[in-house]
Amino acid sequence: MQKVMIVGGGVGGTTVLKLLSESEVFSIVCMADTNGLAEGMLVAKERRIPTVTSWSEGMNEDLDIIVDTTGDPSVYKEIKREMGEKTILIPGSVALIMSKLFEEKNRLINKLENASAKMDLILNTTSEGMVVIDHDGLVVMFNDSAERAANAKRKDVIGRHITDLVPSTGLLRVMETNRKEVNQRIILDNGLELIATRIPLVNAEKQVIGAFSMFRNKTEAVQLAEQITDLKEIQTMLQAIIQSSDEAISVVDEKGRGLLINPAYTRITGLTKTQVIGKPASIDIYEGESMHMKVLQTKKPVRGVNMRVGPKHKEVIVNVAPIIVDGHLKGSVGVIHDVSEIQNLTHELNRARQIIRTLQAKYSFDDIIGASEEMKLPVEQAKLSARTPATVLLRGESGTGKELFAHAIHNASDRKFNKFVRVNCAAISESLLESELFGYEEGAFTGAIRGGKVGFFEEANQGSIFLDEIGELPANIQAKLLRVLQEREIIRVGGTKPIAINVRVIAATNINLEKAIRNGTFREDLYFRLNRMPIFIAPLRKRKEDLRELAEHLIHKINQEYGRSIEGITDAAIEKMQNYDWPGNVRELENILGRAIIFMKLNETTIDIQHIPDFIETISFKHDKEATTKPPSYVSGKKLSEIIDQYEAEIIEQAVHTFNGNKTLTAKALGISVRNLYYKMEKLEL
Repeated sequence: MQKVMIVGGGVGGTTVLKLLSESEVFSIVCMADTNGLAEGMLVAKERRIPTVTSWSEGMNEDLDIIVDTTGDPSVYKEIKREMGEKTILIPGSVALIMSKLFEEKNRLINKLENASAKMDLILNTTSEGMVVIDHDGLVVMFNDSAERAANAKRKDVIGRHITDLVPSTGLLRVMETNRKEVNQRIILDNGLELIATRIPLVNAEKQVIGAFSMFRNKTEAVQLAEQITDLKEIQTMLQAIIQSSDEAISVVDEKGRGLLINPAYTRITGLTKTQVIGKPASIDIYEGESMHMKVLQTKKPVRGVNMRVGPKHKEVIVNVAPIIVDGHLKGSVGVIHDVSEIQNLTHELNRARQIIRTLQAKYSFDDIIGASEEMKLPVEQAKLSARTPATVLLRGESGTGKELFAHAIHNASDRKFNKFVRVNCAAISESLLESELFGYEEGAFTGAIRGGKVGFFEEANQGSIFLDEIGELPANIQAKLLRVLQEREIIRVGGTKPIAINVRVIAATNINLEKAIRNGTFREDLYFRLNRMPIFIAPLRKRKEDLRELAEHLIHKINQEYGRSIEGITDAAIEKMQNYDWPGNVRELENILGRAIIFMKLNETTIDIQHIPDFIETISFKHDKEATTKPPSYVSGKKLSEIIDQYEAEIIEQAVHTFNGNKTLTAKALGISVRNLYYKMEKLEL
């Protein structure tokens, strides 16, 4: 790598520092400026780059490049005189050019992001289904209309082979023959009949890199035409739709004369309103026949016709449908799709999806359901805390939605484009917890991977880390966490060098921390650090007026997961649920509704009172004479430890089943910590 020293910590020097820091070719060994508080000096210190107040202190024979951004000719001459023979000196003018290039790079990145957003709008607002596969036959694009037609979610389709979705697909044949197929009939497994056009995707070297299919419901155009009852109303509606649509749309009257077009039509064909309005429908045809005239003659829609239009000879796919009012033909409407534009935007679409995959926080404040006063207060507090970098402590019973709040706070903060790392402090064994949180150096312990490992805090740098079940942290980890919150730095296991981090900590607990402090299991100084912005989330029993809204939201969610179409829940069922205190809170409510939907008959569309089980009081686990589990008896050939483990496994299994899998309530009933419960379940292979 080229070793570089930057002289001058002003705007130019700072820009050069940031630019070269992103390169794998250059290594910045020193930043020099007489002002130790200059912007560049501070940025260098943040990145752990050595700084000096005199450029001469940074001179050494190993320097390959010196960048002078001071703009002072005398400094330039002195450096020139003192530098080594193999060292290259870059003047401030060149550094200025470098900073301009850096600004241009950021501008292009913003342009790419805007293009990706525009492309998403184009693909997902169109009424035609679109599917793109790569050279290996894997699905890389699947728009909203394709989801509806195939009854499949995009997340379940992307990355799978096209034959898993459509066994009889012709896209593979199109790639092999490098020939497009127009107006091909497809019948899906759900009986839906589609008309598809398939086109091979070819790169600049004329190599086939994939295939593209665009399809629509065969009867959709006919149904649209039958629903139109007034031509004047059509024109009014089209004017609003056409001007805002990214699809090229043209409308002609019954004689084939142009009535209206939209800006997208002009962009694709190159023809303006004055060249089209009132002119024959064939005015835009360069290669092929006018589909408007064909539809006016046959009164039947046409779909997926490939042709070239306008002075630009643009290759497009055309769909045209007749406009029929009271049985009389009044004209036709056509939609033009620029396939080449979709091909050009495929790369930007893939890039946008890669960016989206890195954002791990899934929920926002819109996902928090509840209009009760008990819910409004924590939501307002959370929104307020999101605007600050302060540590947040979420408190509430298990199942109240603490993790949902953590997601929402991250997504509403200025860190939303950076990492969101979730850590369940109770689910990681104590022996591994320190290395998982703070990472470790190579050779720190037996089994450590070569090169060491980055911990959760380093992974969340510049983003947020959510520490769930914070009350379960052991004492030694509490001390290290306190240092992180105070010093904003961590030390890896087996390391000595502190690593500066900038992480927003969001903690959550369902235990009484004040009581834990009195019992000596939680540090008081850590409590005060975490409790800077406490948010108390009310249990469901204190906000039962939210039950209906929560139930309807969860029913919609369960419908998507189970493939059901339950429409709602009756007042009687809601009233029955309001007589229960919901110790498992929203999580228990979701379990009950899910169980009810599973056992509902296929012809039932509404959850009623008979679908809700009769709730019973939770049975506490006590070692008394009425216990239903028989104590273990002596078994010849088995050790005492094996007999005890077997009995302990039976008890834990019964407890977990009683509390519907809720580990927190199970541990509380058994009188052990959640961490101890996880340890026992892992040990007993439950």
